[in-house]
Amino acid sequence: MKKYIIVLILMLISIHGYSQRMVYKQKALEVSVGMLASKDVSSNYYVNLTLNSFGRRGNYWIWSAEFQRRTTDYKQWTLPLENYLGEIGYSVQLLSDARKFITLNAGLTGVAGYEVLNRGDRILSDGALLLNDGGFMFGTAGRLSLETYLSDNIVLLLQGRIRVLWGTDLDQFRPSSGIGLRINF
Repeated sequence: MKKYIIVLILMLISIHGYSQRMVYKQKALEVSVGMLASKDVSSNYYVNLTLNSFGRRGNYWIWSAEFQRRTTDYKQWTLPLENYLGEIGYSVQLLSDARKFITLNAGLTGVAGYEVLNRGDRILSDGALLLNDGGFMFGTAGRLSLETYLSDNIVLLLQGRIRVLWGTDLDQFRPSSGIGLRINF
């Protein structure tokens, strides 16, 4: 009798179950980092925290907060440019396998935030005066993300994004790429 119980337990352990992925109304928390398109990657980066809410057929809502740090050159100095952004949008599943192990999604979002140039200092080291010390900006963004499940609740993301922003005197088109982890709960 004990042999049968042990065999039954071993059979139950060996059966792999797959949970449902991207279930309607399921929530997820996503953390991503990446680089902004620039020649100096070490000082041009972003950190993003996103809350996702899944809709039907693998689509999901996006609510995110992001910090971006870039530099711009002025004579022999580099001036820091920091952005604090909020983003709201929707992502649509383009391609997926049957188990949703790998998916390709495209999203469109609205963006608003605040930009600070040279940490708010308008006078530079050589006495020059900055005409733009920062301010509110807004725009839209598009994203393409390749997503793969590492486990039933953890997703690895590779993203490419482009933002178009108004209210800034600097780059209006801002491409970026990054990597992230999403935890579904």
